[in-house]
Amino acid sequence: MSKTGRVFACIVAMLAVMSACKKEEKESRQTGQEYNPYTAESVYGEVQKKIRDNPKDPDLWFRLADLYDRNGQYADEVEALKKVVELKPDMGYACFKMGTAYNRLGQHDEAIETFKKTLRYMPDYAVAYNNMAIAYGKTGKTEDEITALKKAIKVRPSYATARYNLGVAYMKTGRRDDAKQEYNELKKIDARLAEALLKEIENPAKGK
Repeated sequence: MSKTGRVFACIVAMLAVMSACKKEEKESRQTGQEYNPYTAESVYGEVQKKIRDNPKDPDLWFRLADLYDRNGQYADEVEALKKVVELKPDMGYACFKMGTAYNRLGQHDEAIETFKKTLRYMPDYAVAYNNMAIAYGKTGKTEDEITALKKAIKVRPSYATARYNLGVAYMKTGRRDDAKQEYNELKKIDARLAEALLKEIENPAKGK
């Protein structure tokens, strides 16, 4: 084929591809959907294909878990994270993500045990203590909740969310003075959360 012929063939091929893309875009719009080659389904498919090719790659399983997390599929996220931990037992952050997913599923006992595993590998991770405290609170273990929040604050004294949660936990047990102390500390860190905690303290129903 001559050079001119090859150029003509390339142009014809490009026009065919463009025509196909426009047709797909038009069809998708007719069904009320915007054309997007990077759909969630395509991303899932890409990651799952890579996992089939490399089933022992913990990073791929973690990426899949992250996709599930972003889509609110927490049960699927847990299963993917279990695979991560199986392949890489010392990946503390995977345990943390799993514990958080368990909390979102309302499986708080499982969350507590998973956060304990997290803290074996990440003993100075304040957020893990805070999230474990939330799980303790949901199961009615207020003293354990308070202990976990104190540890979170010990690790990170400026952790405003943990201080707020600790103040609320104190109010559950009627320890108003301790809650006020957390309020005074919180004023120095986060005025908005301090104001929210003050409302909890000033509401008599919270102290009962």
